Amino acid sequence: MNIELLMEAKITPYADSLLSEKQQVTAMFNNVASRYDFLNHFLSAGIDVLWRRKVINLLKEKQPEFILDMATGTADLAIAAARLKPKQIIGVDLSAEMLAIGKKKVANRNLSGLIQLMEGDSENLLLESNKFDAVTVGFGVRNFEHLDIGLKEIYRVMKKDGTFIILEFSRPKLFPVKQLYDFYFKRICPLIGKMISKDTSAYTYLYESVKAFPEGKQVLMRLEEAGFRETKWMPLTFGIASVYIAVK
Repeated sequence: MNIELLMEAKITPYADSLLSEKQQVTAMFNNVASRYDFLNHFLSAGIDVLWRRKVINLLKEKQPEFILDMATGTADLAIAAARLKPKQIIGVDLSAEMLAIGKKKVANRNLSGLIQLMEGDSENLLLESNKFDAVTVGFGVRNFEHLDIGLKEIYRVMKKDGTFIILEFSRPKLFPVKQLYDFYFKRICPLIGKMISKDTSAYTYLYESVKAFPEGKQVLMRLEEAGFRETKWMPLTFGIASVYIAVK
């Protein structure tokens, strides 16, 4: 099926809800917040930690002083970015429950003076223009209600020559990885997610949202349309995830 048609169809967590897509995604993450970290690491067999480490390693040579982590969730990527020793890290997310857990993790690591977490909308950031040397989004860009608006808003708050890195799930193409991936994410993840998080829709939404989201060269095209340059795409772990890099 054509990606543009999938995107127009609007994949939402709760099909019968009258809430907007953004409100539904926020409610979903609030619902699963208490079990989110456990499920993330369990369902990915811990590989998600290595993927985040890859993002941080890519930023090392840039030595960013001001970092924005969009869709920060429980702040895993923001906390990992502390190893870069920047002056400030700001994490933004729509979910108050996810942020509450993130703030506890930040405090437990004595990073409250470095990392500031705040509620915010990717399409309307209450942040000054041309501020950040680096912006990251870990497993959150596919949840932007309007991807192109979110990308342009990220472009606005970045400094010239700043680095933007997206870490996102993608769809492997090689046999038998593709078949195993589809079975695991379509059948196993929703079952385990339902048992542990008690949200019957969240991990079905995970699979559907990954299927609907553009990947590879399509993401690079959207980045370039938003104004970014020097775009690159790096598949990880047989294409289960991808890293996208761009420069303002």
